[in-house]
Amino acid sequence: MPIDVGVMLPRDLPAADVVPFVRRAEELGFAELWVVEDLGFRGGVAQAAVALAVTERIRVGIGILPAGARSAAFAAMEAATLAQLFPGRIHFGVGHGMPDWMRAVGAWPARPLAALRAHVDTLQTLVRGGSVDGVGLDAACIPAEPAPVLLGVRGPRSLELSGEIADGTVLAEPVTPEYAAAARASIAASRPHRVVGYNVGSVDDDPGVAIDRARPALQWIGEPDWEPHLRPLPFADEFARLRAAHSSREEWARVLPADWVAQLALAGTPAQVRARLDELAAAGVDASVFIPVGDDPFAALDALARVL
Repeated sequence: MPIDVGVMLPRDLPAADVVPFVRRAEELGFAELWVVEDLGFRGGVAQAAVALAVTERIRVGIGILPAGARSAAFAAMEAATLAQLFPGRIHFGVGHGMPDWMRAVGAWPARPLAALRAHVDTLQTLVRGGSVDGVGLDAACIPAEPAPVLLGVRGPRSLELSGEIADGTVLAEPVTPEYAAAARASIAASRPHRVVGYNVGSVDDDPGVAIDRARPALQWIGEPDWEPHLRPLPFADEFARLRAAHSSREEWARVLPADWVAQLALAGTPAQVRARLDELAAAGVDASVFIPVGDDPFAALDALARVL
């Protein structure tokens, strides 16, 4: 099946540009728009509600809401509300959250995997009309079509959990075909399971320009949290050696070999990026989400739409 192509709402977009950006994404024909909830930026539920309210067709995903930041009952209220108001258009992503951020707010659990399982089990039970410990949603607030719940996770045990209890998985960037295939193997779902992959996106008629524009957004790649993404790559060992030789993230981004950038991002000409999307689809990615880069988010959005 053809891959769905989406775009991420930049987390630091000026407030006055949020609605125009969302509307432009729908106008250009993107299938999906994903919002993020990073500590210190904007709330995921509020962004999703606004995006849904000002559009008519585009699917909106929340990727992701940290399980430790909300009780499952209150998360279920949000998921049910969005599913009722905008049936069939919301995907509800949940995950561990970044450990440093969650520890900073005192919300990192002692047993992250068990906590995530319990959170998702309770959320799904409530939005489907059940009750947990005497708590349930009012009958008038139970959606006819519950929102799919996707887990935003990386490690093999968390991916296995996602395959067991969730409707899909959100894979953080970079999502290469090798990483997608490895993640699919860990997920091992016995029922339909949607995989969404984030990637830095940069499209230009000059592939060198596209590659260079993507570089700054890859400066974090190679730090410990990204090890699962890199392990399946054929150049993983060489990548680790070169990364260790550069202490500055900015310098590291500048020296990344161009062919590595082309594999760690969706960067190149429209034809090159379309071919890469086909490779991701063959590896098991159902929806590929561009992370726009560059000084002008609207120009980036228009350029990315050239692959549609």
